[in-house]
Amino acid sequence: MTDNKFNKLSGQTRTPETCQASNSFDADETINEERSSYRQIFKATSIFGGVQVINILIGIIRVKFVAILLGTAGVGISGLLNSPLQVIISITGLGISFSAVRDISISYGNGNETAISKTIKTLRKWSWLTGLLGLVVTVSFAPLLSQWSFGNRDYTWAFIWLSVTILLQAISKGQSAILQGTRRLKAMAKAGVIGSFLGLITSIPLYYCFGLKGIVPAMIITAVTGLLLSWYFSRKVPVKKVRLTSNEVIHRGFGMAKLGISMTIAGFIASLSTYILNAFISHNGGVEQVGLYNAGWGVVGQYVAIIFAAMATDYFPRLSAIQADNKQVRSLVNQQIESALLIVTPMLILLIVAMPIVVRILYTPEFLPVVMFAILTLMGIPFKTVSWALGYVYLAKGAGGLFITMEIISGLVILAANLLLYYFFGLNGLGLSLILTYFLAVIFSYYVLRKKYEFSMPSKLLKQFWILYGFIILTFFTVFVTNDVYRYMAGTIICILAGIYSFRKLSKLMDLKKLISDRFSTKKNFS
Repeated sequence: MTDNKFNKLSGQTRTPETCQASNSFDADETINEERSSYRQIFKATSIFGGVQVINILIGIIRVKFVAILLGTAGVGISGLLNSPLQVIISITGLGISFSAVRDISISYGNGNETAISKTIKTLRKWSWLTGLLGLVVTVSFAPLLSQWSFGNRDYTWAFIWLSVTILLQAISKGQSAILQGTRRLKAMAKAGVIGSFLGLITSIPLYYCFGLKGIVPAMIITAVTGLLLSWYFSRKVPVKKVRLTSNEVIHRGFGMAKLGISMTIAGFIASLSTYILNAFISHNGGVEQVGLYNAGWGVVGQYVAIIFAAMATDYFPRLSAIQADNKQVRSLVNQQIESALLIVTPMLILLIVAMPIVVRILYTPEFLPVVMFAILTLMGIPFKTVSWALGYVYLAKGAGGLFITMEIISGLVILAANLLLYYFFGLNGLGLSLILTYFLAVIFSYYVLRKKYEFSMPSKLLKQFWILYGFIILTFFTVFVTNDVYRYMAGTIICILAGIYSFRKLSKLMDLKKLISDRFSTKKNFS
């Protein structure tokens, strides 16, 4: 059919003017979609960034009360009880809750209510199964866990009682996965904040009244509270009545576990690498060096995780929903990278400037040797931000085997670089190692994604990256200024300039002025 025939049938004459108008409309629609995506990223980051900050503050308060009411012994016992339980949860959970987010997100993006309901029903059944598996493993190994953790079997019954928390947390994670997959962001945020607060106010009276004996009941009550809240919010998600045979439940569950096990293995590799590095540092530098390393990494990891955790909550489900379309994947990944860098950079600069003060506040002056290591580590975070965004592509596409291969290769490279550079340069060498390995991770991930999924980055994004990283490099040079006043003044000026730059870019990407005006006009209409 010719254009003229088509025009006659449609009742329109396609003039150059109408074609131009159509193209203009398409362009406007694309811009609006991009702005909507940037707004969604910023919204999710704001919500869960705030939640993470609140959780960190509550965690600090909890640790302070434990230290005051129970002393160093209480802090130690809590850690020794919780650490092996978290390992068991990660292994027996099979990563079901994580992979379920992907499956729910894909069905949610397609509007397939039947598939969503089947996935949710399967998830809930498997959450019980993996939770019960974790409970049985904990009870069975309780004497050994006590022996390994405390050097005696006095805490066998403590682990037996705490096995219940394995089941409760498994079910709770399943409910949270439902909320994340269906993008109930506000519900997740409310559950997280309320749960942390209730856990705090119930734990303190137990510590006060029962001392060390209150630790186990406090951990159980916290787990119960978390489950009740996640269940309360997840039950509001509409679920169709669907019939699933036992074979379907098993088949679907194994499908989730296939990708989930990849995450479990990745977590195990990371934990093993951390253990080897700590042992190497202890052997070559002593336990004091181990303490400094963990303190420095704690400062960096805890506060940067605010951004990463916040973004992952929304980013992974959205990426999973569009994983079949490489063009959409490329667009969302690049948007995520750009938004993340604009948000993270001012925060990194502020931490670099204030690192000596932060270390003094959180620890003591004897921890000040860790400042340079922490600063160097912060300089590697922009590369980590990019590689982090790229890494989720493999998970969203369900490429578990490729993900594991990438994790093993990167894990071995990072471990080798850490050991080598620590041997020659001490703690500062570890900071340099992280900059180098995070950079290599970006190059490696980009190469694989380009070959396998036709991924690419626009030149303007690369330019933006180096402008932002330039601010960080300038801030790093201020560290060597001997006069404290001049150093903090210079760092503050750079931080303000970076903040203004990031704010203007984010405002342009989201059309912040229009967004604010629309909100105000909406309020006026309803008033």
